[in-house]
Amino acid sequence: MCLLYFHIYHKIIYIIIMDEFIVILTRLLAAVVAGGIIGLERSYHGRPAGMRTHALVCLSSSLLMLLTVYQWTLLSEVPIDTLRVDPTRMAQGIMTGIGFLGAGVIMREKLTIRGLTTAASVWITAAIGIIIGMGFYVAAVAATIITLLVLSSLGWVERKLKSRRYATLMVRYKRLVGLPLDELTTLITQHEINYYSPSYHLEEEGAVFQYNMTINTQNTDNFQALAESLSNMEQIIEFSVMPTGD
Repeated sequence: MCLLYFHIYHKIIYIIIMDEFIVILTRLLAAVVAGGIIGLERSYHGRPAGMRTHALVCLSSSLLMLLTVYQWTLLSEVPIDTLRVDPTRMAQGIMTGIGFLGAGVIMREKLTIRGLTTAASVWITAAIGIIIGMGFYVAAVAATIITLLVLSSLGWVERKLKSRRYATLMVRYKRLVGLPLDELTTLITQHEINYYSPSYHLEEEGAVFQYNMTINTQNTDNFQALAESLSNMEQIIEFSVMPTGD
C-alpha cells in the first residue's frame, strides 16, 4: 500500500512538473513567434533590427516575466512574509532596459534621423513579450496583429498623404560675382518651394558669400528641380539641398 501511495504521489508530481513545463515552453515559443513576425516585417524593409533582434527581445521579456509568475515556486523555502509579488516592477525594469536598445537603432545621417519606427517596434515587441509571459494570449495576439498593420499599412498611408517636406539649402558664390537674395528667392518660389529664415556668411577671408535657409515643399521632386537649376548658374560655386528627416 505504501508503495502504491508513493507511486501515485510521484506520478502527480510528474504531471504537475510536465504541465508547468508545457505552459512555460508554450509562452516562450509564443514570444519567439510574435517577435519573429514583427521582426520579419522590419527585415523586409531593410531595417537594422530584424527577426533575430525582435524575437530575442520578446523572448527575454517573456522569460523575465515568468520569473515573476513562478517566484512562489522557485522561492518556496523563503519565508512568505519576505516575498512581494509586483509584476509591474519587473515590467518597468524591462521597458527601461529596452529604451537603451531602441536608442541603438536610431541613426542620424547629417540632418536626417532614421530608425525611430524600428525603435518603437522593439519597444512594443518587449511589451508583447511581457504580456505573453503573464499568459495574456488574447492581448498578445491582438497587439501583434495591430503592430503588423501599423508597420505595413500606415507607412503606405503616410507616403500617400500630402505633407510638407523640409530641407536646408546652402548656396555659395564668389563675392565679386554677386547673387542678390531676391534673385535666389525668386528662383526658389518658381519651383513651388517656400523659404524661411535666410542667413548670410562670409567665407574664405571674405572671398566667398554663403546663403543658408530652410525650405519646404509638398513635392520632394521640387528639390531636385531646384538643384538642377542651381547647377546651371555659373556664379554659384557650391550648393547643397539636405532633407531634414521624415
